[in-house]
Amino acid sequence: MKAYKEMTTEELQALRADLHAEYKEYQSRHLELNMARGKPGADQLNLSMGMMDVLSSSDDLTCEDGTDCRNYGVLDGIAEAKQLIADMMEVNVDNIIIYGNSSLNVMYDTVARAMTHGIMGNTPWCKLDKVKFLCPVPGYDRHFAITQYFGVEMINIPMHADGPDMDMIEKLVAEDDAIKGIWCVPKYSNPTGNSYSDEVVRRFARLKPAAKDFRIFWDNAYGIHHLYDDVQDELIEILDECKKAGNPDMVYKFASTSKISFPGSGIAALATSHNNMEDIKKQLTIQTIGHDKVNQLRHVRFFGDINGMKEHMRLHANILRPKFEMVLNIFREELGGLEIGSWIEPKGGYFISFDALPGCAKSIVSRCKKAGVILTGAGATYPYGKDPDDSNIRIAPSYPPVADLEIATRLFCLCVKLVSVDQILAERA
Repeated sequence: MKAYKEMTTEELQALRADLHAEYKEYQSRHLELNMARGKPGADQLNLSMGMMDVLSSSDDLTCEDGTDCRNYGVLDGIAEAKQLIADMMEVNVDNIIIYGNSSLNVMYDTVARAMTHGIMGNTPWCKLDKVKFLCPVPGYDRHFAITQYFGVEMINIPMHADGPDMDMIEKLVAEDDAIKGIWCVPKYSNPTGNSYSDEVVRRFARLKPAAKDFRIFWDNAYGIHHLYDDVQDELIEILDECKKAGNPDMVYKFASTSKISFPGSGIAALATSHNNMEDIKKQLTIQTIGHDKVNQLRHVRFFGDINGMKEHMRLHANILRPKFEMVLNIFREELGGLEIGSWIEPKGGYFISFDALPGCAKSIVSRCKKAGVILTGAGATYPYGKDPDDSNIRIAPSYPPVADLEIATRLFCLCVKLVSVDQILAERA
């Protein structure tokens, strides 16, 4: 196909008329399709329905160590659940705390605790003149929402194919003690799908921050969320690397089973150093007597061990892989060679990151909405919802059925073409 910018103005005007006619046809269908968030589809949720049957009123709800899961107690999680989630997170079982259903909740609590009471004896962040966070972009909107809610100043860090710009990170954290943390999604990043290289992980572990209470918020949300059996990204383990580098307390590592079992009823966990755990438990003993041990036991008995969990994720991949491949194939078919957009082809995770021509993302999302397809808001992948290039759009293929996903993707490509033509013509005018 001929690149749009190589077309004459007359060719573009004729193309624009054809695209408008096609767009009006889509509008006449009165579509109601939603691709705004990376939610599992109903067929994925069905994979975990057996979890509803592993416990019954006649079952013994006692753990191996004699703990009665129906009662109070066990602040940091039952031993069996700690082992299962520790294996999932690739950490030592002694470095893990099991929480409730949401890792986002744990991250919020972690920032809130630092705000009100400080980290390991350091000044509470709320008493400081300025608190800053580094934010690899494009990134996860809900991470940015937490730090924005607490009035933290967020600094954009460009993402590369192998992770965030480490030269920039190393310089900033070494020079500014107001920088207290960084958000990371190190594996199959949200939304790019890229994973951090071994060298990037090691450079994180070797950081020399000016702030003693600087912490890496390492959200390994997609640790076992591969799309393929034979091509998978693997990370070296950050807690081990920090310990080797003499920075054992620098990382909070988060994960959950939210896109493994049931998103609203999973298990969340935090893995960190012994010193950090002791600091966290001071607050945790005030906050709760213990999280849902019955749900923890349910997960253990359903999955059995990490091998059962990985096998379960292969079933998820069998559902997700055709959806991702279809979207990517349509992108190649509809947009290949036009030079009006680029995208990343991930090996796992839940998203596809699309970059339109600068200045086009908001208009593309708006046009899709007017024709009945809801996408994640343009700018959502940047702090404060402000993409400086108005370019990045997060595509979430997981939730719609395949037939609806195809319609939505083709409409998206049509809107990319239409907005790009308008932009090029406007620039020429």
